[in-house]
Amino acid sequence: MAGDITTLFRASTAHSPSIAMLDRARGAGGGGGGGAPGRIADFCIPCNPYFPTPAMFEQLGGRLREILTYYPSSAETITAELCQTLGLNPQTVAMGNGSTELITWIDHLLVRESLAVPVPTFGRWTDQPMETGKRVDMMLLPEAHGFRLDPEAFVRFVRARRSRTAVICNPNNPDGGLLSKNQVLELCDALQNLDLVVVDESFLEFSDAAAGTSIVEEAVLRPHVLVLRSLGKNFGLHGVRFGYLVANPALAGRVRSMLPKWNLNSFAEAVVFMLRDHRPEYEESLRRARQDRQEMTACLSALPGLTVYPSQGNFVYVRLPVGVDGAVLRDRLFTEHSVLVRECGNKVGSSSRFLRLVVRPPHEVRQLVSALERVLYGGPAQPAPVAAPALPPLAAAAPGAGAPHGLQLVPASVPVMAPPQLAPQAQVQVQVQAPASMPVPLPAQVPGQPLVPAPLTAGTSPAAVPVVGPMAMARGYTSSGTAAVDRLVSG
Repeated sequence: MAGDITTLFRASTAHSPSIAMLDRARGAGGGGGGGAPGRIADFCIPCNPYFPTPAMFEQLGGRLREILTYYPSSAETITAELCQTLGLNPQTVAMGNGSTELITWIDHLLVRESLAVPVPTFGRWTDQPMETGKRVDMMLLPEAHGFRLDPEAFVRFVRARRSRTAVICNPNNPDGGLLSKNQVLELCDALQNLDLVVVDESFLEFSDAAAGTSIVEEAVLRPHVLVLRSLGKNFGLHGVRFGYLVANPALAGRVRSMLPKWNLNSFAEAVVFMLRDHRPEYEESLRRARQDRQEMTACLSALPGLTVYPSQGNFVYVRLPVGVDGAVLRDRLFTEHSVLVRECGNKVGSSSRFLRLVVRPPHEVRQLVSALERVLYGGPAQPAPVAAPALPPLAAAAPGAGAPHGLQLVPASVPVMAPPQLAPQAQVQVQVQAPASMPVPLPAQVPGQPLVPAPLTAGTSPAAVPVVGPMAMARGYTSSGTAAVDRLVSG
């Protein structure tokens, strides 16, 4: 039933439910609404749609019994093969059972006291250190600037907060913002007094200038810098669970020494040893994904009231028309059209006004656009002769623009004294005040009825709306209850 499926979304406080959970729910109660419960069009899970190739899947399938029956080789053996393929020194690499395992060990072994990170970003970089009692200093990426990270502002923020570790994702998740190689290296060098600077390059392979942007070669020469890379996302195999980090031998060895000998499974080994013979197919898959991102961005930008932000990941970040609740839209897209999207109401620094949509092949994008048109507008949207408005230039943005509604934010240029050390299990601190105006009322959840109450034309510039509400922020952190967050600070 539709109610059973939407309950799964609401129960997933930090991420979306898995495809397996959704399939089981649909099998038990049906998809609900008027949509057929057929194959799910997945715009939620950010992986490569073109790799492995069908021939590679057939080869893996032919070895299924062998792969499932026997132990894998040691992580040392699998890591050595990956390093030979990628041209890396095995002493500088540690492979994990997904990047999340590595994030966990980075937090346990290398993060002391506090961690600074721009938000919105990948949730484990905020949630993991909080779960172990660290202070998390979050700098809000301003919507008025297209969620672009200002490296110099982040350096000032880290210094003002006296954070001991800094993390950036390049490209960032969910907005896809990308810093140049020089910008990243200057940031790392400006923060060389820190215990650790982490550059998460999990989605960098999908960017237009991936080879010229990675700092993997430079990271091994810096004792305080660590680069995280993903294999599941790049290879389109999230279920395999494998990723790796690159750092100087001392840092990499410290993490590697704590990992179980068989933390990598036999599927991971099979794929890594296949890669040497399939590099051309892999490179072609990335080229197609980049082209698809351009076409998908153009298609979504033509929808009335929808704002699409520039991205260098294999996903795009979109702001919905005024008055549309992303959670309602997400539920109806899935139950009525079998389209799965990532609503960002449970991402710190974002809200249910935003979706992260994974880049997919053109025929699937047409299915997404059709479903959006039906749910948002009640039918195909009427295009307007003008293009969607460009993002405002940096100089035109008002100070503090993009601040969460009801939250007191401090510009990054204003020094902020670091709070006293907070003990684990401390109460989350979120400063709120009464909103200046009432929020836009949301439409009722009526299946088959459009969510946009009045007709819009492409190029409509929606009124400014809050990025995140105080209650959403409080919900995002009350669940862990293991560390205090002093305040969000706008960038």
